[in-house]
Amino acid sequence: MPDDPAMTVRILLPHRELPPHHDVLRLVAETAYGSFGMRPRRLDCTLLLTPGIFTLQSRGAAERFVAVDEGVLVKAGLTVTIAVRRAREGDDLESLRTTVTDEFLAEATDAHELRAALSKLETGFLTRLAELTHD
Repeated sequence: MPDDPAMTVRILLPHRELPPHHDVLRLVAETAYGSFGMRPRRLDCTLLLTPGIFTLQSRGAAERFVAVDEGVLVKAGLTVTIAVRRAREGDDLESLRTTVTDEFLAEATDAHELRAALSKLETGFLTRLAELTHD
C-alpha cells in the first residue's frame, strides 16, 4: 500500500555520501552473526557490519545490491544510516562481484584482510544467488 511506511537509506563514506535510497521497504545486511533483515516498523537499532552484500528492496523497483566494507548501521525511525569505508552499488550480483574484486581488493594492503574480505563477499554472493534461484 502506498500509505505504508518506507525507509530512507543513507550510505556514508569517509569522503562523500552516496545518493540516498528512498521508499525502501526491506533491507538485508551482513553482520558478524549472519544476515540481518530489516523492515520499516522494526525497532531502532545499531549493528556492526562485516564486509558483504546489502540487498535493498524499494517500492516499485527491482532489488538493488550494495557491496560494503566493515562499518556501522544505525536505524532511527524511518532513516537507516550506514557508515562504511568503501561501498559500490549494482543491479546484479555478477557485475557487482567483478567491481568489488577489481576495486576493493586492489586497494587492500594486508593479505590476511584481503582474503577474509573476499571470503565474506563470496559467501554473501553465493548465499544471495542461491536465494534468488530458489524464488
